[in-house]
Amino acid sequence: MQSVLAPTVVVRRKKKSGHAGHHGGAWKIAYADFVTAMMAFFLLMWLLGSTSKYDKQGIEDYFNTPLSTVFGGKDGSGAARTSVIEGGGRDLSSSRPGEATKSQPQPLPKTTERAAATATAAAAAKDDAQRLQQLKQKLSALIERTPALAAYKDQIRIDITSEGLRIEIVDSLKRPMFPSGSAKLESYVVTILSQIGASLNDVDNRVSIAGHTDAVPYSGGETGYSNWELSSERANAARRALIAGGMNEGKILQVRGLADVLPLNKAVADEPTNRRISILVLNKAAEQRFFADGGRTAVDESQPASSILPAAVGSKLASAVIPAVVGEQQAKPHAASATAGPALKS
Repeated sequence: MQSVLAPTVVVRRKKKSGHAGHHGGAWKIAYADFVTAMMAFFLLMWLLGSTSKYDKQGIEDYFNTPLSTVFGGKDGSGAARTSVIEGGGRDLSSSRPGEATKSQPQPLPKTTERAAATATAAAAAKDDAQRLQQLKQKLSALIERTPALAAYKDQIRIDITSEGLRIEIVDSLKRPMFPSGSAKLESYVVTILSQIGASLNDVDNRVSIAGHTDAVPYSGGETGYSNWELSSERANAARRALIAGGMNEGKILQVRGLADVLPLNKAVADEPTNRRISILVLNKAAEQRFFADGGRTAVDESQPASSILPAAVGSKLASAVIPAVVGEQQAKPHAASATAGPALKS
């Protein structure tokens, strides 16, 4: 019997990989972690932005010494704390308004304030100096272009000192400012002062006026009348001429007579230039010093009065400083007696 061999059938089953069916869940976990981290980060940023500086300082204090008061109060008595946050920091809930603590910001040091004040004062002084310099230039130009002043420009001196702008009208041998021994201004001096007076209103600085004589003793007039009275009356006469020329009367700060204690030429006793009227437009610093010590520092010379005046004449100088209004009332009788008597000096 013939056998028939049947072919062998081999069935191969292709196994499907399970990787494709499960790979979709892992990225979701990673994404969720990322979103959570970002949310925490932005929440932290928001908290930092909305927290006050006062609260931040309290949190900083807590983390600096976190265990200093865990087991008791600040005084070491072991009493229970009522603060929400236990630690070494300041208890924000127990702070009272206005209560000073170590953690509060300290004020700026006084050195900074002093530096700012110094800078402000320096700027003000610079502006003041510029205004006086401009006034000097204006007066110089006024003298040059005004015929009534240009004829006497050799007797007008303008300069800047440490105390302000000084304008001096000096005597001349051929053209005296006053009659001998008198406080009456010559007509040309009245013209000079009248022209200058209105220009001084350009600045708000105050004015000090001083009269000077030469060193020749006064030998005429009433008993006790001297160069001190004569120089004071001449200064007051200059004040009246300035006001008549348009200067604001409120600008006058001081009218005084200095006799012969501040000569321009010490070598010659009767030097004409020693007989002069000095008008000092005070800078703000000199004006403040004047009010600070009662007017004892306002001297219209660059050198201090203590280095010029002998001790014996100090009290005389103080008595020769006369108020503007009272001096005008006192000047008239003295001037009359000076001209009536045998005046032997200028």
